[in-house]
Amino acid sequence: MSLPKRVVLVGPMGAGKSTIGRMLARELGYRFMDSDRIIEERCGADIPWIFDVEGEEGFRHRETAILSELSGQSQTVLATGGGAVMREENHAHLKRDALVVYLKTSVEQQVERTRKDRNRPLLQSDDPEAVLRRLFALRDPLYTRLADIVMFTDRKSPRLVVRQLVNRMDPKSPRQVRKVGKEGSKHA
Repeated sequence: MSLPKRVVLVGPMGAGKSTIGRMLARELGYRFMDSDRIIEERCGADIPWIFDVEGEEGFRHRETAILSELSGQSQTVLATGGGAVMREENHAHLKRDALVVYLKTSVEQQVERTRKDRNRPLLQSDDPEAVLRRLFALRDPLYTRLADIVMFTDRKSPRLVVRQLVNRMDPKSPRQVRKVGKEGSKHA
């Protein structure tokens, strides 16, 4: 199996898309891109500010434009924002010439990983766990439908997830030990 033209990481906040994406890109010799960071760089403002000034709809419009632009890039690993799947028009941008990987994690892990992060506007609430549960219920079916591979990240180091993912992409790779289990297939 040859490596995909590009890899797109989808999943909820706190799943490890940016951390795993950087490591995966290094392993594959690809360039790493993070759609949220690109939006911040182009706006000259952080995501909470964009949400405050333009609202979520304004942010989502910017996100769609970036995803459209980046869909033509090759030899890249793209980490997307958790809500990128909410717009139907983004689905084609995410899938175009790409292997889509859903980094799936439990709400409990999301709570643990995001509890001190103030750069997530949707979690600035009295009950962030309830917000995460609601978002998971809405988005999980979309992540699953778009994914070519589902990788579970709960209680796994980013290095292990990358190793397992590379093994799934290129099972003949001599540097990887093949592991089959929960993450053995999308339908496992």
